[in-house]
Amino acid sequence: MLDNNDVREVCLSFPGTFESYPFGPDTPVYKVSANNKVFAITSADGELEPTVTVKSHPDDAEALRQQYSAITPGYHMNKRHWISIRLDGTVSAELMAEILQESYTLVRPRMPRQQQHG
Repeated sequence: MLDNNDVREVCLSFPGTFESYPFGPDTPVYKVSANNKVFAITSADGELEPTVTVKSHPDDAEALRQQYSAITPGYHMNKRHWISIRLDGTVSAELMAEILQESYTLVRPRMPRQQQHG
C-alpha cells in the first residue's frame, strides 16, 4: 500500500520539481520549479487517512471519481480540476504514478513551438 513517502519519491522523480511547506511543516507540497505551480499536496504524516491532492483534467477526474471510492473532489481546491486520493490501497501504485505524472504534465510550462520541433 502506498504512503506519503512513496508519493514523495514519485513526485520528486519528475524533472525540475521540488518540495515546499507553504501550509506548515507537516504538509508537503510538490511544485514545478520553472513556474512555481503546485501539482501535488500530501496530507500531514501520521494522518488517520493519508491523502494526496492532484490536478486532473475534468473529464479524467470525473471518470476516476466514478470508478474509485477513494478518489473524491479536491480537498480545499477547485472541485472540477483537482482530486483527492485516499492512500488506502484501492488505487494501484501504477495508476497513482500515472495520475501524478498527469498532474505534473498539466502544470509544467509548455515548450515554445520552435523548441518542440527543433
